[in-house]
Amino acid sequence: MPIVDVHVHVYPDKIAERAVSSIGRFYGLEMGLPDGSVARMLEEERDAGVTHSVIHSVATKASNVESINDFIAATCRENDSLTGFMTLHQDYPDPLAEVERACAMGLKGIKLHPDTQCVNMDDPRLMHIYEIAEQKDLPVLIHCGDYRYDYSHPHRLVTVLHAFPRLRVDAAHFGGWSVFDYALEFLENENCFLDMSSSQHWLGPRRTRELCEAYGPDRILFGSDFPMWTPGSELSRFRSLGFSREDLDKMLWHNAERFLGMEISN
Repeated sequence: MPIVDVHVHVYPDKIAERAVSSIGRFYGLEMGLPDGSVARMLEEERDAGVTHSVIHSVATKASNVESINDFIAATCRENDSLTGFMTLHQDYPDPLAEVERACAMGLKGIKLHPDTQCVNMDDPRLMHIYEIAEQKDLPVLIHCGDYRYDYSHPHRLVTVLHAFPRLRVDAAHFGGWSVFDYALEFLENENCFLDMSSSQHWLGPRRTRELCEAYGPDRILFGSDFPMWTPGSELSRFRSLGFSREDLDKMLWHNAERFLGMEISN
């Protein structure tokens, strides 16, 4: 059975350790791995049994958008087991042009992180990006939730989903890292996928399973949030929850195909 990890951060070698340290400081956490290099990611995913990974990085400044997208595209060209998502930024002057350039390089979706980009998820500048994504049939992975901020609160995602009903969205971290109950309140009946990245550790097995059942196995995606956690540990936690083979197939593979709009094989 193919296993798809939809939430994987990677960085160029020269900043891979520094980037991980910066993320750890932002969240006040000890990171699962010391660096987020491509080589380390490929090794960890292979050892975990992951057969396909969706990789991305986040531009915290508009001036970094193009170089990050170049890096992600180049990395995917060298590895058949990878699908790349582009980054965009609310202050980038011509998002349509960059979307078209990134798509021409083979990137298949968009990753946004309202908290580190310091922008409300439903800001008009991001709404323009969602409009482009819907028109281009591109999936969007959005970081959701942080008790310290309101940028990515799940109530804002409802506004986005209602404005763009055909947009394929992965609401990361069960729709609201550290505000999981709010996410369920706002997103239980909405039209979006939800990945489990950076959630199982906080929720524990019982609550993780409850959320998967509440949202339904047709909406859940597996994500490790490498390098914050090791893919092997996250996959082991998830497999221990006791889901049927049919539901595992959906959550580890088939739902990712639907979200990405592409077939994935071993």
